[in-house]
Amino acid sequence: MRTLTTLIVIIAIMHISNLINATLLDGEWYGLVNWLSTILFLISMVVYGREWNKNRKR
Repeated sequence: MRTLTTLIVIIAIMHISNLINATLLDGEWYGLVNWLSTILFLISMVVYGREWNKNRKR
């Protein structure tokens, strides 16, 4: 999977989970959704960093 596609999918999951929590669950699972968003953010930073390093070495 391309890097850009991976990052877009991660962003979409973050936003959909926040939307579901706010609308369907009335914010009851705020802590869990916040942890999920943090973990997805860290994963996306690792993916971006690896791609940036790979392109810098060229």
